[in-house]
Amino acid sequence: MKPKTIRGPGLFISQFIGAEPPFDTLSGLAEWAQGLGFKALQIPVSDPRLKDLADLPDREAISKIEAVMSKTGLDVSEIAAQRSGQLLAVHPAYDETMDVLASPDVRGRPAARRELAVQDLRWAIARAAVLGTGKVVTFSGGLAWPYLYPYPPRPAGLVERAFDELARRWRPLLDEADRANVDLCFELHPGQDLHDGITFERFLGCVDHHPRVKINYDPSHFLLQQMDYLGFIDRYHQRIGAFHVKDAEFRPGAASGVYGGYQDWLDRPGRFRSVGDGQIDFGGIFDRLTRYSYDGWAVLEWECCLKNSNDGAREGARFIDEHIIRVSERSFDAALGASMSADRIDLALGLARRP
Repeated sequence: MKPKTIRGPGLFISQFIGAEPPFDTLSGLAEWAQGLGFKALQIPVSDPRLKDLADLPDREAISKIEAVMSKTGLDVSEIAAQRSGQLLAVHPAYDETMDVLASPDVRGRPAARRELAVQDLRWAIARAAVLGTGKVVTFSGGLAWPYLYPYPPRPAGLVERAFDELARRWRPLLDEADRANVDLCFELHPGQDLHDGITFERFLGCVDHHPRVKINYDPSHFLLQQMDYLGFIDRYHQRIGAFHVKDAEFRPGAASGVYGGYQDWLDRPGRFRSVGDGQIDFGGIFDRLTRYSYDGWAVLEWECCLKNSNDGAREGARFIDEHIIRVSERSFDAALGASMSADRIDLALGLARRP
């Protein structure tokens, strides 16, 4: 396997969309991001806060995105559809809180909310195909998440039934993505039924190892679960289709640990941080992804309980650029290379004697 230079830096723009210019339009955000050194944007499939895309028919929205990217020289790294994936599978315990993420006209109507999620995911697939990125980043949704902790004991068959249903909902979308030559990159995230390697493997089995099932690799979620996020790359690199560069720290105390004690982000032992401010070994991550020929972008996802977003973006662009390993075109010891005949190899190994 030949190493491959990772593309970047890219920027996931959802956390930067705001009410004031330049953050209220895609064109304003693109020019701002380009000025910071970003080379690509990960763009949400739908966000009413982007005034220059809101309420546009799908074809016109794609044309607008193409025009903005052409003007700024930026690429589209992926289409983001985490919210839509989340709303595809919602346990009733979360109906009220998840309704906040849904369009107002489907709130209080779970079936309609799910139908709209399917429609948005289809749009995401279509946009990824037309815009040439070929990748959609999404969440899986969660039917079994309330039963994460095995007490009280889970009824036999509950988890299996949840994953069978999750696979049933995703299978038509995966097939549609396959026809469009698009990968669905699931962000393994707490709150989703796909949140670690084991749950990913379970889902993969339920969809017959569908070729379009990929992973959006985000090490911050693995650090907060106390997983081996470098070993994860060794194990699942063939399924990694996208990469969020997001930092985190985990500092357990005498009063709280992984579960966080219902505390806000600032007070939790596990916290998201701006890149470079946390504990994640990004040198090791970029090394492994490069070595395994990861074919995609390194995309900054800024989430931090302390640092402001402008500083996080500016520092993040530089951080990613400095961590990208430009693959050498030749071996450092190429000039020392030598070839021998079979007879001379035997001599070198002491398997033959000189005449």
